[in-house]
Amino acid sequence: MSVKRRDDGRWLADVQPIRGQRYRKIFKTKAEALRYEAFIIASKAQDPAWNPKAPDRRKLSELIGLWFDLHGHMLKDGERRKAKLDALCTRLRNPVAALIDAAAYAHDRRVRSQSGTSPKTLNNELGYLRAVYNELRGLGQIDYANPLELVKPFRIEERELSWLTSEQITVLLGAIRDGCDNPHVEPITLICLATGARWSEAEGMVPARLRSGAVTFSKTKSSKVRTVPIDPALELLIRNHWKRYGQFTTGSINAFRRALDRSGIELPQGQATHALRHTFASHFMQKGGNILTLQKILGHSSLAMTMRYAHLAPEHLAEAVRLSPLAGLSLVSNA
Repeated sequence: MSVKRRDDGRWLADVQPIRGQRYRKIFKTKAEALRYEAFIIASKAQDPAWNPKAPDRRKLSELIGLWFDLHGHMLKDGERRKAKLDALCTRLRNPVAALIDAAAYAHDRRVRSQSGTSPKTLNNELGYLRAVYNELRGLGQIDYANPLELVKPFRIEERELSWLTSEQITVLLGAIRDGCDNPHVEPITLICLATGARWSEAEGMVPARLRSGAVTFSKTKSSKVRTVPIDPALELLIRNHWKRYGQFTTGSINAFRRALDRSGIELPQGQATHALRHTFASHFMQKGGNILTLQKILGHSSLAMTMRYAHLAPEHLAEAVRLSPLAGLSLVSNA
């Protein structure tokens, strides 16, 4: 790399700032040739190829820790997510985060699926790991694409929502009253049936959230506060219960499950207490309730979730019969 005078009196700038790239140009004066040389060097210095960054060799565990420090700690379930991510990191043998092998991840997922881990859990974990990369890239902590971006989640078949009939509700409440060793189970169950609340929301109720004929739920799954009116008789029952037994305590769910077993009512796995929420929503729609009102009562963040109950509306059921291709046809054989 140099500036040299030619035999004809002109000046040659022969610049090679990067191996394999050479720039040559002739000028009338030495000053012009020197300025050209400086320009080429300065412009190539801005090129990443001129001074390439060292590859990011941080381990996956380091990125998980960084994600939690910068973002995860603010999430309601941040600690739980980090525990899941740490376990996944251990199973993958803590690889270099930028070089994580999508095939190795997919193999771990297959092994866990075969051992009984549900597709929903595996999809959640994939989402958590993707979020680590996406969040850190958004914060400028990494500059490479998410290596798991193209890994597809499992397709999950929609489960049928189980709900209780009026007769089953009577049987269940009877089983709770007859043999339950936890006095809090009955009022919590009634709150869930009357408001569509999740078990944890009803169990976490305190006297300050019951007033003027309505219950208010805070610290919900969607992080939104919602208020649902209840029957005055139920309000009185709850207040009398608190006077006699004190506020609800955690751990009542196990006593509820034992009562459900005694009732003989069979529900799909994982839908024990949640069936109470489905029961409220199903009866609400069957009795002509408005789908938008139901969304607000249940606290769903999107109407799409609430639409799962729309098929139970009376007008929907009536149209299924009225618009059937068999409508108007005689189904009685003449033979």
